[in-house]
Amino acid sequence: MSTEQFSHTFRVPAPAGPIYAHLSRPESYVGLSPLVVAVRDIRRTGDAVSYVAVERFRLGPLRWDNPIRVTMTFPVPDRRLVSDVHSPGRVRLVATVELVAEGGGTQVTESVTVSFPRPLRSLVLSQARSVQRARARELVRRMTDASEPAQ
Repeated sequence: MSTEQFSHTFRVPAPAGPIYAHLSRPESYVGLSPLVVAVRDIRRTGDAVSYVAVERFRLGPLRWDNPIRVTMTFPVPDRRLVSDVHSPGRVRLVATVELVAEGGGTQVTESVTVSFPRPLRSLVLSQARSVQRARARELVRRMTDASEPAQ
């Protein structure tokens, strides 16, 4: 097994509380993570939430649904959450999101540690980094839209 780590820091023009609340709900990840098309089997136990997220991969007319098991924990309420993801193919990803209030917004840092069989290195790393950047853009969009007054 190989392991890689990387992180991404970005600013969201919203307070940490609403961002944390959004990221704490499994349902929020549909569309937030561009591959996630559904979540199911949500179970809350103590300080954790476990669920199955369905990632959809497409190659031309073919599609493949990849069910991944996710356990979210909340080590520092309103500031840090950790998602531990187990995917078929012996791929494991741990994403830690840190929120720091900054002016009228929030600095968000997502640190990722991913483990995988060596032959999957290129695919796993390109997908994980791509999804991380897309998730950041979508979170900014969602939180920006949520903070704008209705017209």
